[in-house]
Amino acid sequence: MTSPLRSFTSLYSTTFMMVLAAGLLTTYLGLKLTMMNVPQIWVGGMMSAYYIGLVCGSKVGHKLIAQVGHIRAFVACAGIVTASALGHALIEDLTIWLVLRVLVGMGMMCQYMVLESWLNEQSEPSQRGTVFASYMIVSYLALMAGQGAISLYPDLGLEPLLLIAICFALCIVPIAITRRIHPEPLTPAPLNMKHYWKRAPQALTTIALGSMIVGCFYGLAPAYATAQGIEPQSVALYMTCTIFAGLLAQWPMGKLSDLMPRSRLIRINCGLLGTLVLIIALVPFDAQISLVLTAIFGVLAFTLYPLATALANSRVEQHERVGLSATILVTFGFGASIGPLIASALMQQIGNDMLYGFMSICAFTLVIRLLFINNKQKAEQGSSNDYVMAGGDLVSSPLAASFDPRVNVQSVQNQMINPEDDAFDMVGKEDALEDEPDYTQVTDIDNDEESVAQPLDSSTKSTDK
Repeated sequence: MTSPLRSFTSLYSTTFMMVLAAGLLTTYLGLKLTMMNVPQIWVGGMMSAYYIGLVCGSKVGHKLIAQVGHIRAFVACAGIVTASALGHALIEDLTIWLVLRVLVGMGMMCQYMVLESWLNEQSEPSQRGTVFASYMIVSYLALMAGQGAISLYPDLGLEPLLLIAICFALCIVPIAITRRIHPEPLTPAPLNMKHYWKRAPQALTTIALGSMIVGCFYGLAPAYATAQGIEPQSVALYMTCTIFAGLLAQWPMGKLSDLMPRSRLIRINCGLLGTLVLIIALVPFDAQISLVLTAIFGVLAFTLYPLATALANSRVEQHERVGLSATILVTFGFGASIGPLIASALMQQIGNDMLYGFMSICAFTLVIRLLFINNKQKAEQGSSNDYVMAGGDLVSSPLAASFDPRVNVQSVQNQMINPEDDAFDMVGKEDALEDEPDYTQVTDIDNDEESVAQPLDSSTKSTDK
């Protein structure tokens, strides 16, 4: 059987160049705005605008790909993203920069959807898990490379923007000349967020508050480190250390989640994370110690999203997973867009240490909320589905759930609606639930997992055990 890395070399190469440019652009803007001595609220606003663009792009991307196909949609969006990145060099109006960040987010979400739908359709069912894991590893490595690239240009002139534009332009080449068969046009799946929030309240609450923490880090950590007197080269090391620790933690955290209830593991994770960021906020800054603390932060913060995603997927049936993934995207996007705005406002009013102070508030609030939900549900019986490695920074689109080897692709396709229908217009419609079967929830006071709709088939059990 052909190795996924060899089969999808062109798509992985495209992913690497695209994510490298995106990571470099985010760090560059954070450092540049700090150097310009603008209010912290603008730094948070830039990151929030990017996530707003990601959420909007998930809606626009489906329609665009359905109308013109995958490669044409990708090339069009890459052109828009490249022009938007270069626009930061031509215009210094911060309001225009916010608009450019929204455009970058929208374009990149469409590009993510092209890549992931392509990988999903043309990967063998037996290889889908490996394909997805490889995709996420490439994305993490690209993020780290993007953080490291900023150290090449400590003066933060036009060179970083030129490198960003070059990477965004070059990411078109591998996918444009690939000899692989083009995938079928996308068709969006129905979305009913209220239904999924009822089915997986602990998981989606974790994603909502966890995304605020992750969004704050990516958007404001470079500005925080610079305010502590760290040079741009060291800021790159600070960011890279955090991301690398998060990458290394994915596999062991997944194994740990198979040994104990995930809802309990998430609460422990949040409690440790809240204590850690509170220590970072209160203890005087030290350059050496900060690398150790931020590495531990990466382990705890960047595993919240995949843990919550795995927990959410164990709460729904196979045919609901694409809709669940879209709900996760919207929830993450809103949280990640709100978090940096609140944190930047607190940093501006109180001080830079409020970045981690706000994160501690989010973490402890999450622990309290999860305990409340768990007690209300009387520790309903859980499941032991596989941990799914995933990025905590919206590296993936709603289609990422389809990479899960447990997903029956045919059942997903049967749930698709016509491309001309707007999936997001179905949010909140009551009749979306009329044809849903009734599920009997089972409770077990000795287990603190969420309720399970019904016992999983043997085909959905973990094959690792």
